[in-house]
Amino acid sequence: MDNRKVGELIYNLRKEKGLTQKQLAEQMNISDRTVSKWERGHGCPDISLLPSLSTLLGVNIENILEGELTSNQFVGGNMKNSNFFVCPTCNNIVLATGDITLSCCGRKLEQLVAKEATDEEKLSISEIENEWFISSNHSMKKDHYISFIAIATDDQIQIIKQYPEWGIQIRIPKHKHSKLLWYDTQFGLYYQIL
Repeated sequence: MDNRKVGELIYNLRKEKGLTQKQLAEQMNISDRTVSKWERGHGCPDISLLPSLSTLLGVNIENILEGELTSNQFVGGNMKNSNFFVCPTCNNIVLATGDITLSCCGRKLEQLVAKEATDEEKLSISEIENEWFISSNHSMKKDHYISFIAIATDDQIQIIKQYPEWGIQIRIPKHKHSKLLWYDTQFGLYYQIL
């Protein structure tokens, strides 16, 4: 840990929030001399102060300790290239259009890597009245089910949550050049082109 980098980051974030050293110190119940010491690189915040400092400055503790914020490059364009994350504890679903670091239930989430479905794994798709009718013979048991189905086009994504013991029968508007994705709780993320 580089005290100088940590201090520089604290200084910049404090200024960004429009706080004086005294205001930040008062909110943390410490002296403004302590904040000054950090910002000059002559020490670092005590570990017990990191959660409140993180909240006040609006950054992760990890970023404070690293002494830097890394910005993602703008990822424009196609929603079909979005990234999906699922929390293994609570099954929270997160969608990101670019690189991101996420955590849920106290654990860092890993980006799901979609694999192309084989003929046996594919969902059944038929056309009814200019809509896609999507169904599956998946058993949908509590310990093994399809958690969500997503339909991605160039400019939008629709996510349909699924639950154990429900049969999969979905009707969605037909879109050209769509990508169908689904998350199997045991085997991961799959896709097929519509």
